[in-house]
Amino acid sequence: MKLVAKASIQIQKPIKKVFEGIVNPEKMTNYFISESTGKMETGKELTWKFPEFDQRFPIKNITTKINSSVSFVWDLATIVTIALEAQPDKSTVVKVTEDGKEFNEENLKWAIGNTEGWANFLACMKAYLEYGIHLRKGAFDFMREN
Repeated sequence: MKLVAKASIQIQKPIKKVFEGIVNPEKMTNYFISESTGKMETGKELTWKFPEFDQRFPIKNITTKINSSVSFVWDLATIVTIALEAQPDKSTVVKVTEDGKEFNEENLKWAIGNTEGWANFLACMKAYLEYGIHLRKGAFDFMREN
């Protein structure tokens, strides 16, 4: 049995704006990361930095399907897939799935933590894309390494 972290949300913006909010680092730095070495595009490898941590994270095996999905690897045991579904009211449902870890106690903690993390990612993205609010700013300062 494989463990999966999942989270979903509906954003009141058209799919094109939501997709751009995910792949464009000028957008993503307003709600998720603090730095990126580039735009998420199929075949690219990037490095992300988060405001709360000093380390940098390699983002590999990026695959984008315009206005449909983005997938990447940042943990060699998992694949992150962000799927977009346009709604009749011109909003977009965003579904994040990170899967691939074997079932054990350590990975169960990972699944719970990453589910929480992806739910936060979605809430921060919604706040930014719909209202221009930087919900993440200062939210995780307590996690900084001392």
